[in-house]
Amino acid sequence: MGCSNSKPHPPTSTPPSNRDRPSNGSGTTATADRPPPITPDTRQQSSGIDAQLHQSKRRDERKIKMLLLGAGESGKSTVFKQMRLLYGAERTEDDLRMYGVVVRSNAVVAIRKLCSLLRNLELEEELEREEEGVKKGYDDLMAYLVDKTAFRTAAQDDPEVVAGRKKDWVGQSPRAGLAANEDANHFLAHHELIYKVWKSNIMRRVWLKRSMVNCVDAHVDFLNDIPRIASLDYKPTKQDVLISRVRTTQVVMEKFRIKDSDFELYDVGGQRSDRRKWIDCFDEITAVIFVAALSEYDQTLAEAKRSNRMIEALELFRSVCNNRAFNETSVLLFLNKRDIFAEKIMYSDIADQKPFHDYTGPTQNFEQGVLYFIKKFKSCLMDDELNDTFIHVTCATDTSNMSFVLDSASTIIKAQNLKKSGFLGMD
Repeated sequence: MGCSNSKPHPPTSTPPSNRDRPSNGSGTTATADRPPPITPDTRQQSSGIDAQLHQSKRRDERKIKMLLLGAGESGKSTVFKQMRLLYGAERTEDDLRMYGVVVRSNAVVAIRKLCSLLRNLELEEELEREEEGVKKGYDDLMAYLVDKTAFRTAAQDDPEVVAGRKKDWVGQSPRAGLAANEDANHFLAHHELIYKVWKSNIMRRVWLKRSMVNCVDAHVDFLNDIPRIASLDYKPTKQDVLISRVRTTQVVMEKFRIKDSDFELYDVGGQRSDRRKWIDCFDEITAVIFVAALSEYDQTLAEAKRSNRMIEALELFRSVCNNRAFNETSVLLFLNKRDIFAEKIMYSDIADQKPFHDYTGPTQNFEQGVLYFIKKFKSCLMDDELNDTFIHVTCATDTSNMSFVLDSASTIIKAQNLKKSGFLGMD
């Protein structure tokens, strides 16, 4: 390789003398690389910033992050809504309109499932023995809501009906989704038929078999109260909001202030297809509230008809409790829907369900049934015992019950958090 021609080096610059440096206006020269002098004011300002950063760090360390886990339709979102009702902001009118659409839609979904079940149980002939109008009402509901062989009613096109519905307080809500708005429209068009069929004797018998079609138990309240929900000035009550069903598909978070402590509560979808999103919520979680429905011992999953819901909850609880991500996390168990469980065991024996044939307690006994399932959940733990203070038998739709439970849970969680942070002595 050849060498390039050498070039003369440029002359070395000499540093400017003091007289060449710019003056700072005070009779002295400014030096670019000399730090400004530390004055009492700057020292005080720096100390204030350090104190704020320290306080912020302490607040973050003591912030309590709770994660709601459990299978679909176990009542997680109802617990979440109770937290907002007890400790959060009031619902806006836009929120209430959305829930108004959802409530009407829930009523249609319930009657659609029950009408289909009536047909599957081959009980249609018994409709002839019902009072006048029930059989025709059932046939119309099947045509409009189930088989979809009819699409509009004369009432929907009646100018007076159309004008009246313009005054409906709920109206439509894009937030509720297209399907919910369509079902809400069906509700308004057919609410009288729905109520008549629901009040029939045969439908009361079908209701006892609702677990076959996974009808939401709490929606009996909507079916019993159809005239109120159909009124033009209908506004959802707090109880309506609590028992309404909207499937959770995304991670939802709310912040609360409870007794001088900051809480963040995360709700996630419980269906199998939604659980892959759980892992994104595992970081820095203080406590897990696992929700399982006691009443679902005789039901199957909506997404897997051969899988028992209680068995699914037990396996899910096992995987959560023994997950290394939760080694330092408090896990609380909420055995939910105790009211429905108390009703259901009167006609659906626990031991008659194949997965729970080992139940030897007395039939129709609430206390023994609850103890049996508590034992089942405790058996899921590999390395640790589940302290009874961490187990709560709940009714998530009962605000007074949940107020007591959530207050107790927050006390336990705060104590555990303080202990782990070193603010309380270790055992």
